[in-house]
Amino acid sequence: MGRLGQGMRAAGGAAGERLGRLRDYLMAQPPYKRIGLPLLWCVGAPLAVLLVWVLILLPFTPGVADLKQTRAAKASILVSADGKELASFEEGLQERVTLAQISPHMIAALIATEDHRFRDHHGIDFKRTLASVLHTALGNPQGGSTISQQLARNMFPEEIGRARNINRKLKEMITAVKIESAYSKDEILESYLNTVPFLYNTFGVEMAARTYFNTTAAKLDILESATLVGMLKGTNYYNPVNNPERSVQRRNVVLSQMRKHGMLDDKRYDSLRRKPLRVSFSRQAERNPTDTHFTAYVRKWLIEWADENDYNVERDGLVVHTTLDSSLQEAAEKAVERQGNALQIVADVEWAQSDSGSGSAGGYAGMHGSITPFEYFWRSKGALVNSFIRETPEYKKAIESGDTGPLALKRLRADRAFIARLRAAKTRLETGFVAMDPETGHIKAWVGSRDFHKEQYDHVVQAARQPGSTFKPIVYGAALEKGFAPNRPYRDAVMNIKAGDGTVWRPTDMSGSSGNMMSMRDGLVFSKNTITAQVMQDVGLPGIINLARGLGIRNSKLESVPSLALGTSPVTLLEMVNAYSSIAAQGEYRKPVFVTRITDRAGKVVAEFGAPAPERAMSSQNAADLIDMMRGVINRGTGTAIRYRFGITGDVAGKTGTTQNNTDGWFIMMHPKLVAGAWVGFNDNRVTMRSNYWGQGGHNAILVVGDFFKAAVAEGKVDTAALFAGGRRPEPVRQEDNPGDISEEAGDMQQEGVAPPAPPELDPEDRESEEAMPMEGERGDPPPPPPPPEPEQHAPPASLDQ
Repeated sequence: MGRLGQGMRAAGGAAGERLGRLRDYLMAQPPYKRIGLPLLWCVGAPLAVLLVWVLILLPFTPGVADLKQTRAAKASILVSADGKELASFEEGLQERVTLAQISPHMIAALIATEDHRFRDHHGIDFKRTLASVLHTALGNPQGGSTISQQLARNMFPEEIGRARNINRKLKEMITAVKIESAYSKDEILESYLNTVPFLYNTFGVEMAARTYFNTTAAKLDILESATLVGMLKGTNYYNPVNNPERSVQRRNVVLSQMRKHGMLDDKRYDSLRRKPLRVSFSRQAERNPTDTHFTAYVRKWLIEWADENDYNVERDGLVVHTTLDSSLQEAAEKAVERQGNALQIVADVEWAQSDSGSGSAGGYAGMHGSITPFEYFWRSKGALVNSFIRETPEYKKAIESGDTGPLALKRLRADRAFIARLRAAKTRLETGFVAMDPETGHIKAWVGSRDFHKEQYDHVVQAARQPGSTFKPIVYGAALEKGFAPNRPYRDAVMNIKAGDGTVWRPTDMSGSSGNMMSMRDGLVFSKNTITAQVMQDVGLPGIINLARGLGIRNSKLESVPSLALGTSPVTLLEMVNAYSSIAAQGEYRKPVFVTRITDRAGKVVAEFGAPAPERAMSSQNAADLIDMMRGVINRGTGTAIRYRFGITGDVAGKTGTTQNNTDGWFIMMHPKLVAGAWVGFNDNRVTMRSNYWGQGGHNAILVVGDFFKAAVAEGKVDTAALFAGGRRPEPVRQEDNPGDISEEAGDMQQEGVAPPAPPELDPEDRESEEAMPMEGERGDPPPPPPPPEPEQHAPPASLDQ
């Protein structure tokens, strides 16, 4: 302890000796040096520290090359397999304009308010910076950033950061100096005015002018310019739409700055500041007009890929090469539009009257102008209408605000605009379509709904619906894998099938059973539920599920219940088409491929996505036998419209599907080089097609696929001479050989001795609501007749006009 004390005393003495020598040195100097040297040291030491700090930060700020790349930033694009642009990835809503295309008022207001010495400094306004520090220290925070510093933040938000500290400020200043050394003042102004954000996902003065004033950047007047410049201090706080009073006050501050710097005289300023705020707000469309469900799907994938691989899809100018074929995509879009519109007319007319009638699509089109679409549906479905209303955000909001259930129902049922929107949404028929190359897994066409801008929900990859009889080929494929022959006989009769829980089920066909022997092949061709259920029982559910997974149904849950054989377990359209593609590829599964490679703006490949190795799902011989069984569906079963209506003569096979109460219509067709499938139905499965005829997949979804294939053949995209392995070219189609219309009716596996469930009865609340407040437009009408207990079965119309 004594030694430690002695050491400390020695050190203190040495320090005191040095201070004494320094004092003696200063006292020996002239008086001006005695004061100046300490002051110089006090200023120089922080400056030296600051200089070292700047030198340390210098490598961590964007370089000139980064500046030039960012200023020349280019949005990434998606292109089709044949090189046509499908979509682009701009950063928000932005349209770049030149400085000459921007109103002089906007430029003047910006410089006067944000940086009036902009033309004189080199990135940093030291006078304004020191004033800002002083005001902030005195409790009156002020910004001291120049336009160049603000541009640095806009261009490099991640590199510079957002924290309010000296580290961020120094990075901002360093980058601003670099910007000034690389670009002219006009180039800096142009870049700034094209990148500054203005709320509502809009960037740049052009989109701001359109959004807030329904004009262009070139036509902005002085008040509009001052309003937009005023927003830069706080876009949300001074938003002229939501905060008009603050916006006017801030606008007038901008005008006063313009007067202060000689851009306005007193008289003009006094006149302008009294003017009211003039806003013509029009939120710009969020989506590019060229967007589709396919581009939206790829967009989501690309953003995740770019994040993982350190790319910016809005700036790096990537070119994403997709598998889509532009002419096949166009054919698919036209088929969905044409046939979807025709089927919508059928649904509108059949649900317009108490007797759904029977007619062709052309006949219904002639009636469409004289009916009120779905009138009978709305008049006869009181309980369902109330359920629809209770599920809306408007109803939930009314309840949260204190309304009782009956009061909210009554008020909403009386709201004409609300009811019109509800009716339109619930009764809009939808369609999904996808086509892929079975040899590569490449997606060739993808349409997720009848109109992407009205319905973003994707019926290709998002919607899981019951596939009905389109699932049956998987059941028969599992039977072939187990060693069953295609001609294995079964009796067409209702059989008792015991489920795992001991429940006895009796699968039926609504058209009845013949009691005759029928081959497994014909059970598939004529879509017999009785035969399919027996095959399922012999094969076993595990074998069926394993094959379904192997072929491509890998995301949707498959319920291990007997009715799975009839397609009651929901799946997506993409999964089903993928499964059929695996069958068409002789039993080899290929994961769907939608992007092949990504290149940079110079054409250099930055990533390639080779197709994964195929996986054997079933033997090639069994796949060939299953394809041959499915040829029968097209030649003499429920898919004959492909031959006799659309004139497709190639080696094709497929399967139709219809679910209970005509809820879902399906058709998937295989060609050696192309597999395509369609689903038709309503988003809400409580709304269905009215008649059994038009509710069948063989009469609705088949129209979309047939229309598409007919166009693909005409375009030379489908080689009608191509054959499956072991196949042979079909005989020319002759009308006299038409086997006639083969109906496929959805059947169920009813529990023995239990009647089908009755339609839901109105609860007291619904009865009171219906009596007190009929649907808008129905007041005074006679009560509707009761709905028919079952959908009606009709003979095929005399003509099926497209």
